[in-house]
Amino acid sequence: MSGPFWQTKTLDELSPDEWEALCDGCGKCCLVRLFGPNGGIYATSLSCRLLDTEACRCASYGDRSKQVSDCVVLTPQRARDFDWLPATCAYRLRAAGEPLPPWHHLVCGDREAVHREGMSVRGKVTSELEVPEEDWDFYLIEDYKGFGTPEHPLPKRSPPNPSA
Repeated sequence: MSGPFWQTKTLDELSPDEWEALCDGCGKCCLVRLFGPNGGIYATSLSCRLLDTEACRCASYGDRSKQVSDCVVLTPQRARDFDWLPATCAYRLRAAGEPLPPWHHLVCGDREAVHREGMSVRGKVTSELEVPEEDWDFYLIEDYKGFGTPEHPLPKRSPPNPSA
């Protein structure tokens, strides 16, 4: 079968370079998640302290697991199992046999398209370092499963006003 690697190979068949190229650079997987009492996972509009929120890339990618103990390194199996990955995640889409969206850089050839289409966290998140942990619940995203899609855009959040 001929065609681009992301259409012809399974996640398990990708080379390390192909695996890295599949990332759309949205930054959504770098949002802080909170765990509920019944095992639920809830996304926030807070970013990991290592996320460069302009580039939507980890500022210390190769060393991230050493600096952030709960950083999850994505693998093909985890892409299939992690239902908390954003609905637009290329790894999640390809694990399910779905096509990449038209704004994905591998499809359109433009790494800025993800940002222009509003599909990244650029300009929409606050670093976890700027908010006391006791206030993180003020940054919960309501529609976690579909967040960051055109139907459910990731809202720009402002810090809560404790005096209100």
